[in-house]
Amino acid sequence: MTVFSSFALHATDGTARTGAITTPRGTIRTPAFMPVGTAATVKAMMPESVAATGADILLGNTYHLMLRPTAERIARLGGLHKFMNWDKPILTDSGGFQVMSLADLRKLTEKGVTFKSHIDGSRHELTPERSMEIQRLLGSDIVMCFDECPALPADRDRIAESMRLSMRWAERSKEAFGDRPGHMLFGIQQGGLEQDFREESAQALRAIGFDGYAIGGLAVGEGQEAMFDCLDFAPNQLPEDKPRYLMGVGKPDDIVGAVKRGVDMMDCVLPSRSGRTGQAWTRRGQVNIKNARHQDDPRPLDEECTCPACRNYSRAYLHHVFRAQEMISGMLLTWHNLHYYQELMQAMRDAIAAGTFAAFEADFHAKRAEGDIPPI
Repeated sequence: MTVFSSFALHATDGTARTGAITTPRGTIRTPAFMPVGTAATVKAMMPESVAATGADILLGNTYHLMLRPTAERIARLGGLHKFMNWDKPILTDSGGFQVMSLADLRKLTEKGVTFKSHIDGSRHELTPERSMEIQRLLGSDIVMCFDECPALPADRDRIAESMRLSMRWAERSKEAFGDRPGHMLFGIQQGGLEQDFREESAQALRAIGFDGYAIGGLAVGEGQEAMFDCLDFAPNQLPEDKPRYLMGVGKPDDIVGAVKRGVDMMDCVLPSRSGRTGQAWTRRGQVNIKNARHQDDPRPLDEECTCPACRNYSRAYLHHVFRAQEMISGMLLTWHNLHYYQELMQAMRDAIAAGTFAAFEADFHAKRAEGDIPPI
C-alpha cells in the first residue's frame, strides 16, 4: 500500500498556527523545531536522547554528507535513517546555503555551482538534479529544492538575479524529484527583505507546486528587527494549506516571534553549539555556566526543567565539568538546550490550540526580562 505524506492545520490564534505533518515515518507536530544533525549526528547526543527531548524530526546536511562519507556510501549501507539509527522523519537541506558560504571557493552558473571541498580541496559540482539525486540516496523524508542564497545586505539587482535563478532551479528540482509517494519536496522562497521580490518568488513556487514552502535567505546577518519585518508579510504570501519552514532560526525569542507570524517549522545549530560552549538556554534567558558565580551554586540550571541535566546535576557540577573540559559538559548542556527548545514548542502548540498565545508570549518575555536569578 502506498503511503502519502500530508499536512493538516488544527488551530490558529491570530496568525500563529498549530497542526501536523503526517509521514510514513511518523507525525511531526507543528510548530516544530528540528535539531540539526549536520554529519549524521546531533553533536554530543545519542539518537534516542534526541528523541527523548520530544523532537519529531531532525535535519541532515546534503553538502557535508555528499563530501563525507558520500551519499552513495550511505545508500549502500541502507540509507540515512539506518546509518544514524534514527527512525523518525529526516529533512535534508539542499546544500545551497553551505555552498554560498564558500565564497571564493565556488563558481556559479545557470547550470549549478562548482566548488572546492573545505575538507581536502577536491572539486565538486552541485546542480538541482545532483542535489535531488543526493537527497534520494540519503532517503530523506522531506527534500529541499536547490537554491542560491545571497548574503545580506545586498543590492536589489543582486537579490532579484539570485531569486530568479533559484526559481528556475526550483522548477528543475521539481522535475528531477519526480514522483516519490511518501516523500515531500519543499520549495524555497527567496527575495531578501524585499516584499515585491518575495511575492514574485512565492507566485513562481505556487505555479510549480510543492508539498511545503520554506522561507529562505533570512538569518544571514540582517538582524532580528529586519527579519521580523520580512516575516510580517512573507509567510502570508505562501499557501495556507501547506507547511511553512523558516530556515536557520534561531534563538528562543526568534522562534516565538516567527511562530507568532505564521511559521510552522524551524531549525538551528544554536542549542547544540551553545551547549558545547557552556551556554544554557532557560525560561529566564541564557546562562553562561563558565562564570565563577556558579561554582558553589547547588541549584539546577532551571528549576522548572525536567531534563537529566536539571534533574540530576547542580550548576556547581556543570561549572566544574565545563572548566575541566570533560565531555559530559557538552552532553548535559546540549541535552538541556534541546529539551528546553522542545518544551518551548509544546507550550506554543498548547497555547495556540487554547487560543492563549498572546498570554503565553507576554509571560515568555516577562520571564526573560527578569533574567537569571542569582543564588541567595
